[in-house]
Amino acid sequence: MTSRKTLLTALLAVTLGSFAAVGHAASDTIRVVTDATFPPMEFTQAGQRTGFDIELTEALAKEMGKKVAWTDIDFKGLIPAIVSGRADAAMSAIYITDARKKVVDFTDPYYAGGLVVLTKKDGPIKTLKDLDGKKVSVQVGTKSVKFLQDSFPKVVRVEVEKNEEMFNLVEVGRADAAVTGKPAAKLYAQHNPTLTVLPEQITTEEYGIAVSKAQPELTKSFNEALKRIKANGVYQKIVNKWFEASAK
Repeated sequence: MTSRKTLLTALLAVTLGSFAAVGHAASDTIRVVTDATFPPMEFTQAGQRTGFDIELTEALAKEMGKKVAWTDIDFKGLIPAIVSGRADAAMSAIYITDARKKVVDFTDPYYAGGLVVLTKKDGPIKTLKDLDGKKVSVQVGTKSVKFLQDSFPKVVRVEVEKNEEMFNLVEVGRADAAVTGKPAAKLYAQHNPTLTVLPEQITTEEYGIAVSKAQPELTKSFNEALKRIKANGVYQKIVNKWFEASAK
């Protein structure tokens, strides 16, 4: 009797779990994680999330007839949150890389960016070669870390958790430069006249929305919605608002 009861309990748990999974897959809400510390892509203003990625995601969800449930976590935790099932997707200026594609799926690219160097205008770094032997701040979990490891092993990396810390270290002179994404670096330099972005771009990268491999239909829906908002002009309006230039 006991073993039969245990078996029935186990079967019931599996059945309920299956119903829960189906129910979530059919939900009208997409659980999206972000690290809202990377203006103009995602940041908080007056206590509200805003930025290019935030508006684009909301526009895509609206086109899909869905709502977005946002959760803020550190950048290094974005992919693990998807893999563990705590989130359906991550939207946070994430470069599409082969390493990341092993554990999550990506939508079609939604914007072209790349790595650049932010430094003091009157500082010693004028070209990429000048990075050797200097202190360079990078955000943990980003492609900047591996780039410096591979291309500039003589650099003294100063790894920080938050994007803001990375920029602040350069501004106060505790780092000679920062290697990060072009949109954020350009915006920060515009508001801080002592800083500049080197004209020589390190890499050209493409941003994508990271999606759970268990939800291929969600990736497909994102891609279809992206095509539609590009066709109807919504996408370009968002691009113009945040970058005042045509998207690549």
